Amino acid sequence: MARALYIHWPFCEKKCPYCDFNSHVRDVVDVAVWEAALIADMRAEAKVAGGESLTSIFFGGGTPSLMPPAVVERLIGEASDLWGFDPAIEITLEANPSSVEAANFAGLATAGVNRVTLGVQALQEKTLKWLGRLHSAEEALAALDVAQTTFERVSFDMIYALPDQSPQEWEAQLARALALGTSHLSLYQLTIEPSTRFETDVRRGVFAPLDDDAAADLYTITQEMTAAAGLPAYEISNHARPGEESRHNLTYWRYQDYAGIGPGAHGRRGGFATTRHRKPENYLKATEAVGHGIQEQRSLRKNEQLSEALLMGLRLIEGIDLGALAERFDVAGDTLIRADRCAHLEQLGFVWREGLRLGVTAKGLPLLDALLGELVDEALVLA
Repeated sequence: MARALYIHWPFCEKKCPYCDFNSHVRDVVDVAVWEAALIADMRAEAKVAGGESLTSIFFGGGTPSLMPPAVVERLIGEASDLWGFDPAIEITLEANPSSVEAANFAGLATAGVNRVTLGVQALQEKTLKWLGRLHSAEEALAALDVAQTTFERVSFDMIYALPDQSPQEWEAQLARALALGTSHLSLYQLTIEPSTRFETDVRRGVFAPLDDDAAADLYTITQEMTAAAGLPAYEISNHARPGEESRHNLTYWRYQDYAGIGPGAHGRRGGFATTRHRKPENYLKATEAVGHGIQEQRSLRKNEQLSEALLMGLRLIEGIDLGALAERFDVAGDTLIRADRCAHLEQLGFVWREGLRLGVTAKGLPLLDALLGELVDEALVLA
């Protein structure tokens, strides 16, 4: 059953123009009501997804660093009572690097958070303003300094492949980021997501996204610089010193069970997919009425699970073990991928094979979506 727990705090001070996450701006948040709802949802989930000690908890959002540390502490304590904790449990909380939130870091560490990931996104004032961020570069660096003296492990996010971004500009910014000494970096290419303000801006001609060839060049620079700095990629957008990978995210990519609570949270456990009510007000009504926030729970067919496992696992540099997947889902190993297409892609240098293990090469990662369409049988994807 679930060995990882995701807790979603849906509130932000401002909606960023690139963000399609389930985040909401509210003038007033009744923290006591939200604490009670999340605990009720957690208890309901533990009844069906308990039985093993948790190896990770991840507070995502939204902006969970806006939560009072006392609430975080009570949620962690409740999870400990319900599941029990692995001795090496990783408890991560996403934070924005404003001075107000940085002041909460000591309380969050006391509450049990041992890993923080900061939404820095850029180290240039003009870029931060364009991205709609509320913090300055100076605040980001100050928050990062506080975090590194407070938490056992620290990561931060950066966004690149921005409109008209040059290789020289990204090289300089990435070099500065790497010099800050964290053990983990998440480096995302800007994606124009549906229903965001940036999508509207692109449609209206306000700006044009960076073209694919230029973005691929920046991706190559990113891989080379992070590897040289001792933080090689372990997933298409995530880089870490060996042993410092996000244990929680590895749960997703290795297709292991996890429970998700809070508005819009997804879960995968025991062959079921769960989705919580997305709108905060609807989530609260559900927890009050039935004791949990689940909007939909459905049994996943074997083909669906196989498809998800393949699509998630091939994001990892370590690749996937076809033999283990075949055994796990009781299918013939040669039915998992298109062998003829795999052999062709291996000849072209886009994928690698070592016995029953299959992965995507550095050359192939920028083309991952296209390669998945070639490798994974359409019958699985559409199942």
